[in-house]
Amino acid sequence: MNTSFWKAGHTPTLFAAFLYFDLSFMVWYVLGPLGVQIATDLGLTTQQRAMMVATPILSGAVLRFLMGLLADRTSPKSAGILGQAIVIAALAVAWTMGIHSYEQALLLGLFLGVAGASFAVALPLASQWYPPQHQGKAMGIAGAGNSGTVLAALFAPGLAAAFGWNNVFGLALIPLVLTLVIFATCARNAPERPQPKAVSDYLKALADRDSWWFMLFYSVTFGGFLGLASTLPGYFHDQYGFDPVKAGYYTAACVFAGSLLRPLGGALADRIGGIRTLLVMYTLAALCIAVVGFNLPSSTAALALFVVAMLSLGAGNGAVFQLVPQRFRKEIGVMTGLIGMAGGIGGFALTAGLGAIKQSTGDYQLGLWLFAALGVVAWIGLHGVKKRWRTTWGSAAVTAARV
Repeated sequence: MNTSFWKAGHTPTLFAAFLYFDLSFMVWYVLGPLGVQIATDLGLTTQQRAMMVATPILSGAVLRFLMGLLADRTSPKSAGILGQAIVIAALAVAWTMGIHSYEQALLLGLFLGVAGASFAVALPLASQWYPPQHQGKAMGIAGAGNSGTVLAALFAPGLAAAFGWNNVFGLALIPLVLTLVIFATCARNAPERPQPKAVSDYLKALADRDSWWFMLFYSVTFGGFLGLASTLPGYFHDQYGFDPVKAGYYTAACVFAGSLLRPLGGALADRIGGIRTLLVMYTLAALCIAVVGFNLPSSTAALALFVVAMLSLGAGNGAVFQLVPQRFRKEIGVMTGLIGMAGGIGGFALTAGLGAIKQSTGDYQLGLWLFAALGVVAWIGLHGVKKRWRTTWGSAAVTAARV
């Protein structure tokens, strides 16, 4: 990145947003890597395990909308501090009182959804500091908090094996409290922020067909990333007989790939255009997931294909949010909430759907093929709007960014 990027905004806020999103994402996702161990102790079915893992995703999707409203009416920083405090309190209660039933695990998942809503704080907080030509990089760095999934997948199963999975909730409090202090100290709201939006503004945004296109595109990229990240610990356990720790390592490799490519995807979109980047990424992801759907006998081959798919979906996340601020510069808070909600719903549908299909059919084949088909649908839709976007709001006469 050239020096103009680092001079264009506020670097401490950018990295505070990343750290806040990273640790929030870690605890939002933590039930995924712990899913096999929790399900074993509580006697859950495959479908119940999937619902437990998917509940924070759905809760986070809905709460992103509400957190977006709160960030608009107060400030992204204030909303972030409140959300982090709620998550810390929920984990503290779970740790001290314990989780003893399926229903209690679902209740914890609902509260962990507040951590998922951090998306509606971190991205506007960063975006509002940067001009159009640097949106891809800024949103990519802030959004690279997806890497919190790596921390959870890498460490949670091992810590659970050593200390018990309930104590993982207590251990998570340590970095969360430190992050809250750093965020409260270093983050600053941008001096020029859009005026707060009313609920009617969200309804107005939904009347714009481009809103629905962006929600579809992000439900595939982010929903695919999060849904696969949440499912893979169980997938590697069910498909190849891995113990939870080994399944966590395999999952960590996949989610690390997707997290790494989010900021690079945003930077690539700044250079060659978000549409072109997304078209390539949808192609790669759909092909890889379709091949994995053939129930490959080699876990190494499956891992390699999942890594490429997650690389593509991660880069696609960055590309989507290179485009969003170009199309909805004045409505970035509203659209971040709506598009983030759509992404979370996509992740919930994929996680819960794969679990239900595994429970019904005995394997994940049909679910993986359906997701690959959805990637093809997104590719066709994006190709269909490409010309209109590039000749209206994405034309050189309107924006300095490449669309």
